Amino acid sequence: MLDQSHAEKIFEKIKKYSSVEDVEVIFSSTDHALTRFANNTIHQNVSEVNEVASIRVAVDGKTARATTNRFDDEGLKRAVQSAESLARVQEPDPELLPLAGPSGGKGGAPSRWFDHTAAITPSDRASGVGKIVATAKKNKLVTAGIFSSSQSAEAIVNSKGLSTYHRQTSAEVSITMLAGNSSGWQKANSPDVNNIDPVRLAEIAAQKARDSAGPKEIPPGKYTVILEPAAVLDLVGFMFWDFGGLAILDQRSFLNNRIGTKLFGENITIIDDVNHPLQSNAPFDGEGVPRQRVNLVEKGVVRNLVYARGTAERMRKSEYKDKVGEVRSTGHGFPLPNEMGEAPTNIVFMTPGAEQTVEQMIAGTERGILITRLWYIREVDPYEKILTGMTRDGTFLVEGGKVRHGLLNFRFNQSLIEMLNNVEAMGKAVRASGEEAFDMVVPAMKIHGFNFTEVTKF
Repeated sequence: MLDQSHAEKIFEKIKKYSSVEDVEVIFSSTDHALTRFANNTIHQNVSEVNEVASIRVAVDGKTARATTNRFDDEGLKRAVQSAESLARVQEPDPELLPLAGPSGGKGGAPSRWFDHTAAITPSDRASGVGKIVATAKKNKLVTAGIFSSSQSAEAIVNSKGLSTYHRQTSAEVSITMLAGNSSGWQKANSPDVNNIDPVRLAEIAAQKARDSAGPKEIPPGKYTVILEPAAVLDLVGFMFWDFGGLAILDQRSFLNNRIGTKLFGENITIIDDVNHPLQSNAPFDGEGVPRQRVNLVEKGVVRNLVYARGTAERMRKSEYKDKVGEVRSTGHGFPLPNEMGEAPTNIVFMTPGAEQTVEQMIAGTERGILITRLWYIREVDPYEKILTGMTRDGTFLVEGGKVRHGLLNFRFNQSLIEMLNNVEAMGKAVRASGEEAFDMVVPAMKIHGFNFTEVTKF
Protein backbone atom coordinates (compact mmCIF):
# COMPACT_ATOMS: atom_id res chain seq x y z
CA MET A 1 0.00 0.00 0.00
CA LEU A 2 1.36 3.38 -1.05
CA ASP A 3 2.39 5.61 1.85
CA GLN A 4 2.97 9.36 1.90
CA SER A 5 6.76 9.24 1.84
CA HIS A 6 6.74 6.89 -1.16
CA ALA A 7 4.33 9.22 -2.97
CA GLU A 8 6.60 12.18 -2.28
CA LYS A 9 9.64 10.30 -3.64
CA ILE A 10 7.80 9.42 -6.85
CA PHE A 11 6.66 13.03 -7.15
CA GLU A 12 10.27 14.22 -7.04
CA LYS A 13 11.01 11.96 -10.01
CA ILE A 14 8.00 13.29 -11.90
CA LYS A 15 9.01 16.88 -11.16
CA LYS A 16 12.49 16.17 -12.48
CA TYR A 17 11.07 14.82 -15.73
CA SER A 18 8.78 17.84 -16.24
CA SER A 19 9.75 20.94 -18.20
CA VAL A 20 7.06 23.11 -16.53
CA GLU A 21 6.98 24.63 -13.07
CA ASP A 22 3.45 23.75 -11.95
CA VAL A 23 2.92 20.01 -11.45
CA GLU A 24 0.30 18.21 -9.39
CA VAL A 25 0.03 14.46 -8.89
CA ILE A 26 -2.87 12.49 -7.44
CA PHE A 27 -1.75 9.06 -6.29
CA SER A 28 -4.24 6.29 -5.63
CA SER A 29 -3.54 2.81 -4.34
CA THR A 30 -6.26 0.16 -4.05
CA ASP A 31 -6.46 -3.44 -2.95
CA HIS A 32 -10.02 -4.64 -3.49
CA ALA A 33 -11.40 -8.17 -3.11
CA LEU A 34 -14.90 -9.47 -3.74
CA THR A 35 -16.70 -12.72 -2.96
CA ARG A 36 -19.92 -13.14 -4.92
CA PHE A 37 -22.60 -15.74 -4.18
CA ALA A 38 -25.85 -16.88 -5.80
CA ASN A 39 -28.14 -19.91 -5.54
CA ASN A 40 -26.77 -20.48 -2.02
CA THR A 41 -23.19 -20.99 -3.16
CA ILE A 42 -20.05 -18.92 -3.81
CA HIS A 43 -19.46 -18.65 -7.54
CA GLN A 44 -16.80 -15.94 -7.79
CA ASN A 45 -13.84 -14.68 -5.81
CA VAL A 46 -11.76 -11.90 -7.37
CA SER A 47 -9.06 -9.51 -6.23
CA GLU A 48 -7.45 -6.47 -7.84
CA VAL A 49 -4.42 -4.47 -6.74
CA ASN A 50 -3.51 -1.26 -8.54
CA GLU A 51 -1.51 1.92 -8.10
CA VAL A 52 -2.07 4.98 -10.27
CA ALA A 53 -0.41 8.36 -10.65
CA SER A 54 -2.57 11.04 -12.27
CA ILE A 55 -0.29 13.88 -13.37
CA ARG A 56 -1.56 17.40 -14.06
CA VAL A 57 0.60 20.20 -15.41
CA ALA A 58 -0.28 23.88 -15.82
CA VAL A 59 1.51 26.24 -18.19
CA ASP A 60 0.52 29.60 -19.70
CA GLY A 61 -3.04 29.37 -18.39
CA LYS A 62 -3.50 25.87 -19.83
CA THR A 63 -3.81 22.60 -17.96
CA ALA A 64 -4.13 18.90 -18.77
CA ARG A 65 -3.77 15.55 -17.06
CA ALA A 66 -2.33 12.14 -17.96
CA THR A 67 -2.48 8.92 -15.94
CA THR A 68 -0.21 5.93 -15.57
CA ASN A 69 0.04 2.81 -13.44
CA ARG A 70 3.67 2.30 -14.40
CA PHE A 71 5.97 3.80 -11.78
CA ASP A 72 9.26 2.92 -13.52
CA ASP A 73 11.30 5.75 -15.03
CA GLU A 74 10.04 5.21 -18.57
CA GLY A 75 6.39 5.01 -17.52
CA LEU A 76 6.60 8.23 -15.50
CA LYS A 77 8.46 10.08 -18.27
CA ARG A 78 5.86 9.13 -20.87
CA ALA A 79 2.98 10.23 -18.62
CA VAL A 80 4.63 13.60 -17.93
CA GLN A 81 5.27 14.13 -21.64
CA SER A 82 1.66 13.24 -22.45
CA ALA A 83 0.33 15.73 -19.88
CA GLU A 84 2.56 18.51 -21.20
CA SER A 85 1.70 17.79 -24.84
CA LEU A 86 -2.01 17.84 -24.07
CA ALA A 87 -1.72 21.06 -22.07
CA ARG A 88 0.06 22.93 -24.84
CA VAL A 89 -2.71 22.30 -27.38
CA GLN A 90 -5.49 23.52 -25.03
CA GLU A 91 -7.09 26.93 -25.22
CA PRO A 92 -5.94 29.18 -22.34
CA ASP A 93 -8.35 29.34 -19.42
CA PRO A 94 -8.36 32.87 -17.98
CA GLU A 95 -10.05 31.57 -14.80
CA LEU A 96 -7.48 28.85 -14.07
CA LEU A 97 -6.03 29.37 -10.59
CA PRO A 98 -2.50 28.57 -9.45
CA LEU A 99 -2.03 25.22 -7.74
CA ALA A 100 -3.27 24.98 -4.17
CA GLY A 101 -0.66 25.43 -1.48
CA PRO A 102 -0.30 23.70 1.90
CA SER A 103 -3.29 24.24 4.19
CA GLY A 104 -1.15 24.57 7.29
CA GLY A 105 -3.51 22.63 9.52
CA LYS A 106 -4.68 19.15 10.38
CA GLY A 107 -8.22 18.00 9.73
CA GLY A 108 -10.43 16.53 12.42
CA ALA A 109 -11.53 13.40 10.58
CA PRO A 110 -11.30 10.22 12.64
CA SER A 111 -9.10 7.39 11.44
CA ARG A 112 -10.81 5.29 8.82
CA TRP A 113 -8.16 2.59 8.76
CA PHE A 114 -8.84 -0.59 10.71
CA ASP A 115 -6.20 -3.31 10.76
CA HIS A 116 -8.77 -6.06 11.23
CA THR A 117 -10.62 -4.90 8.12
CA ALA A 118 -7.38 -4.73 6.11
CA ALA A 119 -6.59 -8.27 7.28
CA ILE A 120 -9.81 -9.85 5.92
CA THR A 121 -8.98 -12.96 3.89
CA PRO A 122 -10.96 -14.92 1.27
CA SER A 123 -11.60 -17.49 4.01
CA ASP A 124 -13.07 -14.78 6.25
CA ARG A 125 -15.42 -13.65 3.51
CA ALA A 126 -16.33 -17.26 2.71
CA SER A 127 -17.12 -17.85 6.38
CA GLY A 128 -19.42 -14.80 6.39
CA VAL A 129 -21.13 -16.01 3.21
CA GLY A 130 -21.53 -19.45 4.79
CA LYS A 131 -23.50 -17.94 7.65
CA ILE A 132 -25.70 -16.00 5.20
CA VAL A 133 -26.38 -19.18 3.22
CA ALA A 134 -27.15 -21.08 6.44
CA THR A 135 -29.76 -18.44 7.29
CA ALA A 136 -31.27 -18.82 3.82
CA LYS A 137 -31.44 -22.60 4.07
CA LYS A 138 -32.93 -22.43 7.56
CA ASN A 139 -35.75 -20.31 6.10
CA LYS A 140 -36.04 -22.44 2.92
CA LEU A 141 -34.92 -19.49 0.80
CA VAL A 142 -32.35 -18.86 -1.92
CA THR A 143 -29.81 -16.08 -1.44
CA ALA A 144 -27.48 -14.01 -3.62
CA GLY A 145 -25.17 -11.10 -3.00
CA ILE A 146 -21.62 -10.00 -2.25
CA PHE A 147 -19.12 -9.69 0.57
CA SER A 148 -16.28 -7.32 -0.35
CA SER A 149 -13.31 -5.84 1.47
CA SER A 150 -10.74 -3.27 0.47
CA GLN A 151 -7.97 -1.00 1.56
CA SER A 152 -7.08 2.19 -0.26
CA ALA A 153 -4.80 5.18 -0.04
CA GLU A 154 -4.84 8.58 -1.75
CA ALA A 155 -2.17 11.27 -1.81
CA ILE A 156 -1.97 14.65 -3.52
CA VAL A 157 1.44 16.25 -3.94
CA ASN A 158 2.26 19.38 -5.94
CA SER A 159 5.08 21.77 -6.72
CA LYS A 160 3.68 24.45 -4.38
CA GLY A 161 4.62 22.32 -1.37
CA LEU A 162 1.25 20.66 -0.80
CA SER A 163 1.45 17.05 0.36
CA THR A 164 -1.62 15.40 1.84
CA TYR A 165 -2.47 11.75 2.41
CA HIS A 166 -5.40 9.58 3.45
CA ARG A 167 -5.87 5.86 3.81
CA GLN A 168 -8.92 3.84 4.73
CA THR A 169 -10.40 0.38 4.79
CA SER A 170 -13.86 -0.73 3.76
CA ALA A 171 -16.12 -3.77 4.04
CA GLU A 172 -19.48 -4.27 2.38
CA VAL A 173 -22.19 -6.90 2.48
CA SER A 174 -25.24 -6.95 0.21
CA ILE A 175 -27.85 -9.71 0.55
CA THR A 176 -30.97 -10.59 -1.41
CA MET A 177 -33.21 -13.41 -0.18
CA LEU A 178 -35.59 -14.99 -2.69
CA ALA A 179 -38.79 -16.94 -2.07
CA GLY A 180 -40.76 -17.53 -5.26
CA ASN A 181 -42.55 -14.26 -6.01
CA SER A 182 -41.17 -12.41 -2.98
CA SER A 183 -37.79 -11.11 -1.91
CA GLY A 184 -35.98 -9.28 0.87
CA TRP A 185 -32.82 -7.19 0.81
CA GLN A 186 -30.25 -5.63 3.13
CA LYS A 187 -26.93 -3.89 2.58
CA ALA A 188 -24.27 -2.32 4.80
CA ASN A 189 -20.89 -0.68 4.25
CA SER A 190 -18.35 0.55 6.80
CA PRO A 191 -14.61 1.22 7.17
CA ASP A 192 -14.80 -1.09 10.22
CA VAL A 193 -15.95 -4.61 9.43
CA ASN A 194 -16.99 -5.01 13.08
CA ASN A 195 -19.88 -2.64 12.31
CA ILE A 196 -21.30 -5.17 9.85
CA ASP A 197 -23.20 -8.24 11.07
CA PRO A 198 -23.84 -10.53 8.07
CA VAL A 199 -26.08 -12.85 10.09
CA ARG A 200 -28.30 -10.01 11.31
CA LEU A 201 -28.56 -8.59 7.79
CA ALA A 202 -29.42 -12.07 6.47
CA GLU A 203 -32.11 -12.55 9.11
CA ILE A 204 -33.77 -9.23 8.27
CA ALA A 205 -33.66 -9.95 4.53
CA ALA A 206 -35.07 -13.44 5.14
CA GLN A 207 -37.91 -12.09 7.25
CA LYS A 208 -38.79 -9.57 4.55
CA ALA A 209 -38.82 -12.34 1.92
CA ARG A 210 -41.06 -14.54 4.08
CA ASP A 211 -43.42 -11.75 5.11
CA SER A 212 -43.88 -10.48 1.55
CA ALA A 213 -44.81 -13.90 0.14
CA GLY A 214 -48.05 -13.96 -1.85
CA PRO A 215 -48.11 -10.18 -2.40
CA LYS A 216 -51.50 -8.58 -2.91
CA GLU A 217 -52.48 -5.67 -5.11
CA ILE A 218 -53.86 -2.33 -3.96
CA PRO A 219 -54.60 0.56 -6.33
CA PRO A 220 -52.05 3.30 -7.02
CA GLY A 221 -52.58 6.69 -5.44
CA LYS A 222 -51.21 8.91 -2.69
CA TYR A 223 -50.28 7.04 0.49
CA THR A 224 -48.48 7.59 3.74
CA VAL A 225 -45.16 5.75 3.37
CA ILE A 226 -42.51 4.62 5.80
CA LEU A 227 -39.18 4.69 3.97
CA GLU A 228 -36.32 2.72 5.49
CA PRO A 229 -32.93 4.54 5.36
CA ALA A 230 -31.78 2.90 2.09
CA ALA A 231 -34.93 4.13 0.34
CA VAL A 232 -34.46 7.65 1.73
CA LEU A 233 -30.83 7.69 0.59
CA ASP A 234 -31.56 6.62 -2.98
CA LEU A 235 -34.17 9.37 -3.36
CA VAL A 236 -32.43 12.33 -1.73
CA GLY A 237 -29.15 11.44 -3.45
CA PHE A 238 -30.54 12.93 -6.64
CA MET A 239 -30.48 16.48 -5.29
CA PHE A 240 -26.98 16.96 -3.89
CA TRP A 241 -25.18 17.49 -7.20
CA ASP A 242 -27.29 20.68 -7.39
CA PHE A 243 -25.67 22.09 -4.23
CA GLY A 244 -22.44 22.94 -6.08
CA GLY A 245 -21.65 26.53 -6.97
CA LEU A 246 -20.94 25.69 -10.62
CA ALA A 247 -24.41 24.16 -11.00
CA ILE A 248 -25.85 27.54 -9.97
CA LEU A 249 -23.58 29.47 -12.35
CA ASP A 250 -24.54 27.11 -15.19
CA GLN A 251 -28.24 27.48 -14.26
CA ARG A 252 -28.70 23.71 -14.07
CA SER A 253 -29.57 23.49 -10.38
CA PHE A 254 -33.02 23.21 -8.84
CA LEU A 255 -31.70 25.73 -6.28
CA ASN A 256 -31.44 28.56 -8.80
CA ASN A 257 -33.51 31.46 -7.37
CA ARG A 258 -34.28 29.38 -4.24
CA ILE A 259 -31.24 29.87 -1.99
CA GLY A 260 -32.27 31.55 1.24
CA THR A 261 -35.86 30.41 0.84
CA LYS A 262 -37.74 27.86 2.91
CA LEU A 263 -37.86 25.01 0.41
CA PHE A 264 -38.42 22.02 2.72
CA GLY A 265 -40.21 21.31 5.99
CA GLU A 266 -38.92 22.85 9.22
CA ASN A 267 -37.76 19.42 10.42
CA ILE A 268 -35.23 19.13 7.57
CA THR A 269 -31.65 20.13 8.43
CA ILE A 270 -28.79 18.82 6.28
CA ILE A 271 -25.05 19.28 6.63
CA ASP A 272 -22.01 18.06 4.75
CA ASP A 273 -19.38 16.91 7.23
CA VAL A 274 -16.47 14.66 6.31
CA ASN A 275 -15.47 14.53 9.99
CA HIS A 276 -18.73 12.93 11.13
CA PRO A 277 -17.94 9.60 12.84
CA LEU A 278 -20.26 7.66 10.52
CA GLN A 279 -18.78 9.11 7.33
CA SER A 280 -15.87 7.93 5.18
CA ASN A 281 -13.57 9.21 2.40
CA ALA A 282 -10.62 11.58 2.36
CA PRO A 283 -10.74 14.85 4.33
CA PHE A 284 -9.51 16.80 1.29
CA ASP A 285 -10.83 17.37 -2.23
CA GLY A 286 -9.44 16.75 -5.71
CA GLU A 287 -7.00 19.67 -5.41
CA GLY A 288 -5.85 18.77 -1.90
CA VAL A 289 -7.95 21.49 -0.20
CA PRO A 290 -9.32 20.46 3.23
CA ARG A 291 -13.06 19.76 3.24
CA GLN A 292 -15.06 22.12 5.43
CA ARG A 293 -18.27 21.42 7.34
CA VAL A 294 -21.09 23.17 5.48
CA ASN A 295 -24.65 23.80 6.65
CA LEU A 296 -26.61 23.15 3.48
CA VAL A 297 -30.18 23.29 4.79
CA GLU A 298 -31.30 24.65 8.15
CA LYS A 299 -34.87 24.03 9.28
CA GLY A 300 -36.00 23.76 5.68
CA VAL A 301 -34.14 26.86 4.45
CA VAL A 302 -31.39 26.39 1.84
CA ARG A 303 -28.46 28.23 3.40
CA ASN A 304 -25.21 27.42 1.60
CA LEU A 305 -23.54 25.79 -1.36
CA VAL A 306 -20.20 24.02 -1.64
CA TYR A 307 -17.34 25.35 -3.76
CA ALA A 308 -14.12 24.36 -5.40
CA ARG A 309 -11.50 27.11 -5.35
CA GLY A 310 -12.11 28.15 -8.95
CA THR A 311 -15.88 28.21 -8.61
CA ALA A 312 -15.69 30.37 -5.49
CA GLU A 313 -13.62 32.91 -7.45
CA ARG A 314 -16.11 32.89 -10.31
CA MET A 315 -19.08 33.22 -7.95
CA ARG A 316 -17.58 36.25 -6.21
CA LYS A 317 -17.44 38.01 -9.60
CA SER A 318 -20.88 36.89 -10.77
CA GLU A 319 -24.38 38.36 -10.62
CA TYR A 320 -25.32 35.63 -8.12
CA LYS A 321 -22.80 36.60 -5.43
CA ASP A 322 -25.33 38.35 -3.21
CA LYS A 323 -27.98 35.65 -3.59
CA VAL A 324 -26.14 32.48 -2.56
CA GLY A 325 -25.10 32.97 1.06
CA GLU A 326 -21.46 32.80 2.10
CA VAL A 327 -19.07 32.28 -0.81
CA ARG A 328 -15.82 30.55 0.10
CA SER A 329 -13.74 27.61 -1.03
CA THR A 330 -15.13 24.68 0.97
CA GLY A 331 -12.88 21.88 -0.30
CA HIS A 332 -15.49 20.06 -2.38
CA GLY A 333 -13.90 20.18 -5.84
CA PHE A 334 -13.09 17.29 -8.13
CA PRO A 335 -9.69 16.82 -9.80
CA LEU A 336 -8.99 19.39 -12.53
CA PRO A 337 -9.68 19.75 -15.36
CA ASN A 338 -13.37 18.88 -15.04
CA GLU A 339 -16.77 20.23 -16.03
CA MET A 340 -18.51 18.96 -12.86
CA GLY A 341 -17.32 21.66 -10.50
CA GLU A 342 -18.07 20.35 -7.02
CA ALA A 343 -20.63 18.52 -4.89
CA PRO A 344 -21.21 17.62 -1.23
CA THR A 345 -20.55 13.90 -0.78
CA ASN A 346 -20.54 13.54 3.01
CA ILE A 347 -24.21 14.14 3.67
CA VAL A 348 -25.63 13.99 7.19
CA PHE A 349 -29.31 14.56 8.05
CA MET A 350 -29.64 16.14 11.48
CA THR A 351 -32.76 14.60 13.02
CA PRO A 352 -34.97 16.35 15.57
CA GLY A 353 -34.96 15.18 19.18
CA ALA A 354 -38.21 13.20 18.94
CA GLU A 355 -36.80 10.30 16.93
CA GLN A 356 -38.99 7.28 16.21
CA THR A 357 -38.07 3.73 15.35
CA VAL A 358 -39.57 2.16 12.24
CA GLU A 359 -41.71 0.04 14.57
CA GLN A 360 -43.08 3.18 16.25
CA MET A 361 -43.83 4.72 12.86
CA ILE A 362 -45.72 1.58 11.88
CA ALA A 363 -47.64 1.55 15.15
CA GLY A 364 -48.75 5.15 14.56
CA THR A 365 -49.93 4.56 10.99
CA GLU A 366 -53.59 3.77 10.31
CA ARG A 367 -53.02 2.97 6.64
CA GLY A 368 -49.78 3.19 4.70
CA ILE A 369 -46.97 1.39 2.91
CA LEU A 370 -43.63 0.23 4.32
CA ILE A 371 -40.82 0.39 1.74
CA THR A 372 -37.47 -1.39 2.06
CA ARG A 373 -35.78 0.09 -0.96
CA LEU A 374 -36.25 1.64 -4.42
CA TRP A 375 -34.61 1.07 -7.77
CA TYR A 376 -34.42 2.22 -11.38
CA ILE A 377 -34.85 5.81 -10.26
CA ARG A 378 -34.73 8.49 -12.96
CA GLU A 379 -35.25 12.24 -13.00
CA VAL A 380 -38.42 13.48 -14.72
CA ASP A 381 -38.36 17.21 -13.94
CA PRO A 382 -34.95 18.61 -12.90
CA TYR A 383 -36.22 21.89 -11.43
CA GLU A 384 -39.06 20.48 -9.36
CA LYS A 385 -36.90 17.41 -8.71
CA ILE A 386 -39.64 14.97 -9.73
CA LEU A 387 -38.33 11.42 -9.73
CA THR A 388 -39.76 8.17 -11.02
CA GLY A 389 -38.79 4.66 -10.00
CA MET A 390 -40.09 1.46 -8.42
CA THR A 391 -40.27 -0.22 -5.05
CA ARG A 392 -38.42 -3.50 -4.57
CA ASP A 393 -37.46 -6.33 -2.20
CA GLY A 394 -39.96 -5.79 0.58
CA THR A 395 -43.08 -3.64 0.11
CA PHE A 396 -45.80 -4.04 2.73
CA LEU A 397 -49.29 -2.81 3.58
CA VAL A 398 -49.61 -1.21 7.01
CA GLU A 399 -53.10 -1.08 8.53
CA GLY A 400 -54.20 -0.36 12.06
CA GLY A 401 -50.62 0.11 13.20
CA LYS A 402 -49.44 -3.30 11.99
CA VAL A 403 -47.75 -4.78 8.93
CA ARG A 404 -50.48 -6.88 7.30
CA HIS A 405 -48.99 -8.47 4.17
CA GLY A 406 -46.73 -8.00 1.18
CA LEU A 407 -47.77 -5.84 -1.78
CA LEU A 408 -47.12 -5.95 -5.48
CA ASN A 409 -44.56 -3.27 -6.23
CA PHE A 410 -45.39 0.25 -7.36
CA ARG A 411 -44.01 2.82 -9.77
CA PHE A 412 -43.88 6.30 -8.25
CA ASN A 413 -43.68 9.86 -9.58
CA GLN A 414 -42.70 12.08 -6.69
CA SER A 415 -41.20 15.54 -6.20
CA LEU A 416 -38.33 15.54 -3.71
CA ILE A 417 -39.28 19.08 -2.72
CA GLU A 418 -42.83 18.03 -1.89
CA MET A 419 -41.60 14.87 -0.17
CA LEU A 420 -39.29 16.80 2.17
CA ASN A 421 -42.21 19.08 3.05
CA ASN A 422 -44.36 16.10 4.04
CA VAL A 423 -42.10 14.35 6.55
CA GLU A 424 -44.16 13.49 9.64
CA ALA A 425 -41.52 11.56 11.60
CA MET A 426 -37.87 10.54 11.40
CA GLY A 427 -35.74 7.88 12.98
CA LYS A 428 -32.17 8.01 14.19
CA ALA A 429 -29.78 8.91 11.38
CA VAL A 430 -27.59 5.93 10.47
CA ARG A 431 -24.92 5.17 7.89
CA ALA A 432 -26.97 3.78 5.01
CA SER A 433 -26.12 2.09 1.72
CA GLY A 434 -28.29 1.85 -1.37
CA GLU A 435 -27.87 1.22 -5.07
CA GLU A 436 -28.64 4.59 -6.70
CA ALA A 437 -26.58 7.02 -4.58
CA PHE A 438 -23.44 7.23 -2.45
CA ASP A 439 -23.52 6.25 1.24
CA MET A 440 -24.98 8.89 3.57
CA VAL A 441 -26.03 9.33 7.18
CA VAL A 442 -29.83 9.43 6.91
CA PRO A 443 -32.87 8.42 8.98
CA ALA A 444 -35.93 6.38 8.18
CA MET A 445 -38.81 8.71 7.32
CA LYS A 446 -42.59 8.64 7.57
CA ILE A 447 -44.04 10.78 4.78
CA HIS A 448 -47.63 11.55 3.83
CA GLY A 449 -48.97 12.00 0.30
CA PHE A 450 -46.33 9.92 -1.52
CA ASN A 451 -47.50 9.51 -5.12
CA PHE A 452 -47.72 6.02 -6.66
CA THR A 453 -48.82 5.99 -10.30
CA GLU A 454 -48.83 2.31 -11.30
CA VAL A 455 -48.81 -1.21 -9.87
CA THR A 456 -46.30 -3.70 -11.27
CA LYS A 457 -46.96 -7.40 -11.96
CA PHE A 458 -44.45 -8.66 -9.40
